Amino acid sequence: MSELTTAARPYARAAFAFASGSNAITQWAEMLNFCAAIADDETMKAALDQPTLNRQQKGDLFNQVCADKINDQAKNFIKLLAENDRISLLPDIAVLFHHYQIDAEGSVDAELISALDVSDQQVQAIAASLSKRLGKKVSITTKIDESLIGGAVIRAGDMVIDGSVRGRLEKLTNTLSN
Repeated sequence: MSELTTAARPYARAAFAFASGSNAITQWAEMLNFCAAIADDETMKAALDQPTLNRQQKGDLFNQVCADKINDQAKNFIKLLAENDRISLLPDIAVLFHHYQIDAEGSVDAELISALDVSDQQVQAIAASLSKRLGKKVSITTKIDESLIGGAVIRAGDMVIDGSVRGRLEKLTNTLSN
């Protein structure tokens, strides 16, 4: 997955730079999400894997399927991806674009994974604390993972805060074994 993300990063940056310069970030996010769904479709993957199609034909086919859902600049972007045999990167490009978008908006998506159900008040308190720490607006999604035993793990961008009992036990085990 990291190789695909590495390959997708320059395309996502270029698309984001263009979208920012055109004041069309939301429109580009929608188009990229649509194209990512098309690129991830099994029927489309099979069609693009046909050895009889050259790269230009693959780009044309993809653009025909997307037709009126994307604008001319996005169609040119698809042609560029096709020329470089990178259409399969569209799902990763869309994810990276979304990260650039929320970063530019001064917000961050965070995930709170806890052993037990968390109240709305607790989620709001954690969001406020993270917002203060990161200097950004924080949007939290919650998930329950009973294997944590107790406590919680918070992921926000590249930051991970592991306050779970399982995490502490693993840390203790590593310390004792060294």
